[in-house]
Amino acid sequence: MIFVDTGAWIALTDTSDQYHPEASRIYTVLKRHRARLLTTDYIIDETVTRLRYDASHHTAIQFLDIITMTERTGILQIIYIDQTLFQEAITLFRHYETPVLSLTDCASFIVCQRYEIHEAFGFDRHFPMMGISLTV
Repeated sequence: MIFVDTGAWIALTDTSDQYHPEASRIYTVLKRHRARLLTTDYIIDETVTRLRYDASHHTAIQFLDIITMTERTGILQIIYIDQTLFQEAITLFRHYETPVLSLTDCASFIVCQRYEIHEAFGFDRHFPMMGISLTV
């Protein structure tokens, strides 16, 4: 299973994103290998918000349609951050003073740990610091 981060979703959806060609290439490889993908409601929220502000409302809606389709086909599993995951993310967040690590990042790391995910599709360099390799 591969965790999909905000940067990957944005790059796949927004053709003007600097990582769009790379994200499209990686996604094609993942589909060919029938990779199972996992993301969180926090990532979806963050992606919709960024697409809305940086691209357009229409692009944000396109993303939501992609999420719906990939979940329906069984390619994507969405994890909803519950109280336990939220508290664990806060604990991890308190541990790192770096200004570039968000609470959403910490929730993602906790989910990867819980589901034993060692690979992430994204462009956030924080994943390797938590022992999660980036898909290339």
